Amino acid sequence: MQTRRVKITGTGRYLPGAGISAGEIDDKLEVEPGWVMRKTSVANRHFVGEETASEMGAYAAREALKNAGLNFADIDCLVCASGTMQQPIPCTASLIQEALGEQGSGVPCFDINSTCLSFVTALDVMSYLMDAGRYQRILIVSSEIASKGLDWSNKESAALFGDGAAAAVLERTVQGENSQILHAHMTTHSGGAHHSEIRGGGSALPASLYREEAAVDYLFTMDGEGIFRQASRLLPDFMNELLGGAGLSMADFKLVVPHQGSVMAMKLLQRKLGISEEQMLYIAPHYGNVIAASIPLGLDMAVREGRIARGDKVLLVGTSAGLSLGGVVLVY
Repeated sequence: MQTRRVKITGTGRYLPGAGISAGEIDDKLEVEPGWVMRKTSVANRHFVGEETASEMGAYAAREALKNAGLNFADIDCLVCASGTMQQPIPCTASLIQEALGEQGSGVPCFDINSTCLSFVTALDVMSYLMDAGRYQRILIVSSEIASKGLDWSNKESAALFGDGAAAAVLERTVQGENSQILHAHMTTHSGGAHHSEIRGGGSALPASLYREEAAVDYLFTMDGEGIFRQASRLLPDFMNELLGGAGLSMADFKLVVPHQGSVMAMKLLQRKLGISEEQMLYIAPHYGNVIAASIPLGLDMAVREGRIARGDKVLLVGTSAGLSLGGVVLVY
């Protein structure tokens, strides 16, 4: 096992606006009433107004710090773990530092992006640096604005998404406590790299080439069926390694917090892995697919609702564009 003695000591969130119902999305998509709920099970989602990703991230970060009993001055590193970026340069983490009013702090800031798995990847990677003694306390922030990149002509994918931010404070575990990361695993299968993508905006199709007739290249596209088929084939072997590496079975977990990309994905995950209703944390009905913020939003929900306590085993798991599968097994 790759155990690392680190723990999550505070979580926070920010959800813009009052929420948008499935019925309102029905109207926007010009479909019959009830279509969005049947297709997505997303009853509510949030879309930004004037907020930027860094502002949302700062709100979530402040709440996480407060719940950890810390100030920003206690933090050694700030990582933005998001699939979307506020702007190509600089990294969003530095803009979150600015939004926090900590421009003069000197705290190192950088981004980790593995799209929907960004929070899981950041938790895994940064925990090694903490375990090695490089950092004592790290602030991980996932802040996602999906709404501005949706292609509303692609009804099923557009109806899935929401905006929001979540943050977590990671600290080294003190002597006598059991909190730790037991194991993590990630695989990438680039045969599915084009199942979900935004082709424009980078060096292949730079902003200077934008034309209205090619606007779809600068919007999000997703082949949900393709992702489902590929993930179905890969998931059993992946989970055998993830759980086997931790020496655990599914029955050992108090809670499973999955990335909830679609209803099909959730049904697949629950059926193939034997996850009980009591173990499963459903996030999507409340928030939609909030890209990398989905899993930390779920963690925050679990803490708020008292669904996990210190010493409980928790599984974070999901898929992301790439196509990647990833997960972290931890003792909360």
